This record gives sequence, C-alpha cells and structure tokens, in this order.
Amino acid sequence: MNIIVCIKQVPDTTDVRIDPATNTLVREGVPSIINPFDLYAIEEALRLREKLGGRVTILSMGPPQVEAALKEAISMGADEAVLLSDRAFAGADTWATSYTLSLGIRKLGGGGLVLCGKQAIDGDTAQVGPGVAEFLDVPQVTCVKRIEAIDEASATVWRMTEEGYEVVRTSLPAVLTVVKEINEPRLPSLKGKMRAKSYQPTVWKAADLGADEKSIGLNGSPTNVVRIFTPPVKCGGVVLTGDVGEAVEAVVNGLKERQLI
Repeated sequence: MNIIVCIKQVPDTTDVRIDPATNTLVREGVPSIINPFDLYAIEEALRLREKLGGRVTILSMGPPQVEAALKEAISMGADEAVLLSDRAFAGADTWATSYTLSLGIRKLGGGGLVLCGKQAIDGDTAQVGPGVAEFLDVPQVTCVKRIEAIDEASATVWRMTEEGYEVVRTSLPAVLTVVKEINEPRLPSLKGKMRAKSYQPTVWKAADLGADEKSIGLNGSPTNVVRIFTPPVKCGGVVLTGDVGEAVEAVVNGLKERQLI
C-alpha cells in the first residue's frame, strides 16, 4: 500500500512574530519542528508499511527550510519526501493549503491512504485534513485513535469522540487524521539519520503542479487576517484577606448585589 503523510513545520517557540504587512507568521530565523500531531501520522504510516508493504511518502508545503522537517521524517524511516515550495504559495489559509496539497497528492498518484495529524499546533483549526479529502473527492475520517483493520479496498478505524469512540468503516482511498492516542512515535535510527543527512527531497513549484494561480497563496485564500492585536490586560478587582469564612461571605454578598446569583 502506498501511503502519503501530509506534515507541517511549525514554530518551536511561544515567541510568535507576525509580519505587519501580511499579517502572517514570520518563520525565518525561528526554530521549527515537525507539528507534533504529524509525528503520530508518520509513525502509523511506517507501522502500516511494515504490515502491508508499499511505500511511505511525506508531503509538505512551505519555504525551503521545511526540508529539515522532511529529512527528519526520512530519518524515522519514510521512503521519499516531497516539498511544495513556491513564493506563490505564501500566505495560504487552510483552504488554499488544502488545495495545494491535494495537487501534490494527485501528482504522486493519489495514494491508497493519506494520513494527517489531527491539527497543527500553530493554527489549531483541524481543517486541512478534511479540506484535502474534499479536494480529492475521497472519504475522510477524523480523530482516528486506532486502525483496527485495513486492506487495499477499505479500512475499519476507531474515531475518538467526546463520549468515547465510534467504529467507522471507510472505502479506500481515503484521508484519515490521527490523534496522539494512536501510537508512540519512534526515534530516528542511526541508519535513518545517515540516509537523511544526504537525502534531498523533491521540490515542486506551482507550475509543476499545474496550480491555478487564483487558488493558491493569498490570492486563493477566502479568509484573511484583517487585524492582529493583544487584548488589554484587565486591572482592578478586590483583594480579600483575613478569615476565609468572612472572605467567602463577602464574595457571596458582592455577587448578590450584582444579581449574579
């Protein structure tokens, strides 16, 4: 089975900087890592390959520095890696990103199975996996915590919910987004690190994908950030000291005065 794993490189810092001209994240010079949820997708792909055979291809969209993330995935055991990198892709929202990734997947032959992390830790939208499925016109199952059975034609998975889980059977090809409960990602092996050191990912630009210029990057993003600001710090309040019972009584009386209880 040929499996494609979509990953994203995200900032490894809480000191997030925004470009005031474009209202997008500044990634240059910022330490970056593979999105943690995507590591579980990589691990699951490798486990499936060990059981079923086939190949694992890693796909990502971003600037040239994303090659470091792709090499890390290679060091974990992935077979190949492809980077979609073009200035025309810059500023893409989840819609434009999903469209671009879907073109890359089609160019790779579609894949019997596409795996993604549940969401990225920088945007927290959980929209790209489902968006890719929509553009590919294939089934999707989100928040997968276990792949119970899988063959070339279908997969039976456990989908996490707030109350527990659902057992879902889907035809393949399909897109699955996975949660951290699905496995424990492996560490890169020495052999993998040696291979990754000299490995050069394939790089495709917009023209290589046959992308519609109106559907990629900022031009293809129906949503955009209009303004970014830091909420004002709330000041004031009352500090209560002394006996706990008296403090509780004061709080209750204050709430009653404001008709909050």
